[in-house]
Amino acid sequence: MSNTELNAAARDLLAVKAMIAELEAQAEALTDTIKGAMVEQGKEALTGDGWKASWKNVSSRRFDSKAFKAEHADLYDAYSKQTVSTRFLVSATA
Repeated sequence: MSNTELNAAARDLLAVKAMIAELEAQAEALTDTIKGAMVEQGKEALTGDGWKASWKNVSSRRFDSKAFKAEHADLYDAYSKQTVSTRFLVSATA
Protein backbone atom coordinates (compact mmCIF):
# COMPACT_ATOMS: atom_id res chain seq x y z
CA MET A 1 0.00 0.00 0.00
CA SER A 2 1.41 3.39 -0.95
CA ASN A 3 1.82 6.33 1.43
CA THR A 4 -0.96 8.13 -0.41
CA GLU A 5 -3.31 5.21 0.18
CA LEU A 6 -2.25 4.94 3.84
CA ASN A 7 -2.81 8.67 4.35
CA ALA A 8 -6.26 8.39 2.79
CA ALA A 9 -7.12 5.35 4.94
CA ALA A 10 -5.98 7.08 8.14
CA ARG A 11 -7.91 10.27 7.30
CA ASP A 12 -11.01 8.20 6.49
CA LEU A 13 -10.65 6.32 9.78
CA LEU A 14 -10.40 9.57 11.73
CA ALA A 15 -13.45 10.96 9.92
CA VAL A 16 -15.49 7.82 10.64
CA LYS A 17 -14.47 7.93 14.32
CA ALA A 18 -15.58 11.57 14.46
CA MET A 19 -18.95 10.59 12.96
CA ILE A 20 -19.26 7.77 15.51
CA ALA A 21 -18.58 10.23 18.35
CA GLU A 22 -21.28 12.56 16.97
CA LEU A 23 -23.77 9.71 16.69
CA GLU A 24 -22.95 8.52 20.22
CA ALA A 25 -23.62 12.04 21.51
CA GLN A 26 -26.95 12.08 19.65
CA ALA A 27 -27.82 8.65 21.05
CA GLU A 28 -27.01 9.84 24.57
CA ALA A 29 -29.22 12.91 24.13
CA LEU A 30 -32.11 10.78 22.86
CA THR A 31 -31.59 8.34 25.73
CA ASP A 32 -31.77 11.23 28.18
CA THR A 33 -35.01 12.39 26.53
CA ILE A 34 -36.60 8.96 26.96
CA LYS A 35 -35.32 8.63 30.54
CA GLY A 36 -36.73 12.09 31.30
CA ALA A 37 -40.13 11.00 30.04
CA MET A 38 -39.94 7.88 32.21
CA VAL A 39 -39.15 9.97 35.30
CA GLU A 40 -41.89 12.43 34.40
CA GLN A 41 -44.43 9.61 34.07
CA GLY A 42 -43.07 7.70 37.07
CA LYS A 43 -42.58 4.52 35.04
CA GLU A 44 -39.76 1.99 34.78
CA ALA A 45 -40.90 0.91 31.31
CA LEU A 46 -42.43 2.58 28.28
CA THR A 47 -43.60 1.20 24.96
CA GLY A 48 -44.33 2.83 21.66
CA ASP A 49 -44.82 2.01 17.99
CA GLY A 50 -42.21 -0.67 17.42
CA TRP A 51 -40.09 0.01 20.53
CA LYS A 52 -39.96 -0.52 24.24
CA ALA A 53 -37.64 0.90 26.88
CA SER A 54 -36.97 -0.07 30.47
CA TRP A 55 -34.84 1.62 33.10
CA LYS A 56 -34.44 -0.37 36.29
CA ASN A 57 -31.97 -0.81 39.11
CA VAL A 58 -29.82 -3.92 38.76
CA SER A 59 -27.82 -5.42 41.62
CA SER A 60 -24.56 -7.23 41.06
CA ARG A 61 -21.50 -8.27 43.03
CA ARG A 62 -17.96 -7.69 41.84
CA PHE A 63 -14.68 -8.83 43.25
CA ASP A 64 -12.67 -5.96 44.76
CA SER A 65 -9.19 -6.91 43.60
CA LYS A 66 -7.60 -3.72 44.98
CA ALA A 67 -8.83 -4.40 48.51
CA PHE A 68 -7.89 -8.09 48.22
CA LYS A 69 -4.39 -7.17 47.03
CA ALA A 70 -3.99 -4.71 49.91
CA GLU A 71 -5.03 -7.29 52.51
CA HIS A 72 -3.63 -10.47 50.92
CA ALA A 73 -0.74 -9.47 48.66
CA ASP A 74 0.83 -12.96 48.78
CA LEU A 75 -2.36 -14.68 47.62
CA TYR A 76 -2.98 -12.00 45.01
CA ASP A 77 0.51 -12.58 43.57
CA ALA A 78 0.10 -16.34 43.68
CA TYR A 79 -3.22 -16.35 41.79
CA SER A 80 -2.85 -13.44 39.41
CA LYS A 81 -1.25 -13.71 36.01
CA GLN A 82 0.11 -11.14 33.63
CA THR A 83 -1.47 -10.83 30.22
CA VAL A 84 -0.17 -9.09 27.14
CA SER A 85 -2.32 -7.42 24.54
CA THR A 86 -1.82 -5.10 21.61
CA ARG A 87 -3.32 -1.68 21.18
CA PHE A 88 -3.90 0.09 17.87
CA LEU A 89 -4.19 3.87 17.97
CA VAL A 90 -4.58 6.45 15.22
CA SER A 91 -4.80 10.09 16.25
CA ALA A 92 -4.86 13.38 14.44
CA THR A 93 -1.80 15.63 14.50
CA ALA A 94 -1.84 19.37 14.38
